[in-house]
Amino acid sequence: ADGLNLLAATPCRREDWVLTPHPGEAARLHLGDRAAEQADRLAAAREIRRRYGGVVVLKGAGTLIVGERTWLSATGNPGMASGGMGDVLTGVIAAFLAQGLAPGEAAAAGACLHGAAGDRAARDGERGLLASDLVEALRGVVNG
Repeated sequence: ADGLNLLAATPCRREDWVLTPHPGEAARLHLGDRAAEQADRLAAAREIRRRYGGVVVLKGAGTLIVGERTWLSATGNPGMASGGMGDVLTGVIAAFLAQGLAPGEAAAAGACLHGAAGDRAARDGERGLLASDLVEALRGVVNG
């Protein structure tokens, strides 16, 4: 999150990164207000990509992945709106990058796997879901 805040304060453009903002961070990156970000999430993600390059994973209900192609993740749940979830997402995406996937594919696969793990971890309820619950569920989803 601090990296995205620094990027908003000192903009630069690269093609070899994956940005993973939540709506509040997207508003800062897009220099707009949060209501506008929620009104047209796809336009916001595309504008962030235009300004900063790379691949944008706009987290939230229906996570959007915008690179050379655009994907929509149908996985995940409201219980995942808690601290540390973005760190787990970043780790999953980084693991796919380390295995040689292109940034767009790594981001799309990572977002879908992350959401699926969140759905598995929330089988007993979304309230109280922790990022550490996803780490355990990831193994089952990957090997499922």
